[in-house]
Amino acid sequence: MKNIVLGWVMVMGSVIPWASLYAEDKLTLAPPIGSAILTVSGDIAVTNVGDEAQFDLAMLEAMPSHGFETRTPWTETSGYYSGPLLRDLLETLGAEGEDIYVRALNDYEATLPIADLHNYDVLLAIHRDGEIMPIREYGPLWVLYPFDDHVELLGETFRFRSVWQVMHIHVR
Repeated sequence: MKNIVLGWVMVMGSVIPWASLYAEDKLTLAPPIGSAILTVSGDIAVTNVGDEAQFDLAMLEAMPSHGFETRTPWTETSGYYSGPLLRDLLETLGAEGEDIYVRALNDYEATLPIADLHNYDVLLAIHRDGEIMPIREYGPLWVLYPFDDHVELLGETFRFRSVWQVMHIHVR
């Protein structure tokens, strides 16, 4: 019986924080309390600031987290990266489109086909080795492919799609 109760506590603990981000009507997201670090716009159904969805760090960390160990073309050693799957974020927002346009703090831009997000576990990485990634180390958000899991990801096409210092995603 104790294990059943503990199981329910764990399930409810993982559901309540993410569910509490929604406003009562479930078609809008509660606005960020802290500084917004990500804005999602375009063809989305769930918003919280005008026709956009803005997220602070706590909101993104409240989402179900996934992770993988990988080396990247930009880091000297492998690391364990974690954060929400990009497809889960878009699904939560009711996104519909063929691709997403991702823009970084330094104005670097890349277009990713939404099919990538279903073919691979593409993270919106927040943490590396359990620590929040600072801006100087590819944070606060990094669109990251599981490079070590799929040899085809090592090509130039996917490297260009791995945007770090992400600040804006536009669904089209």
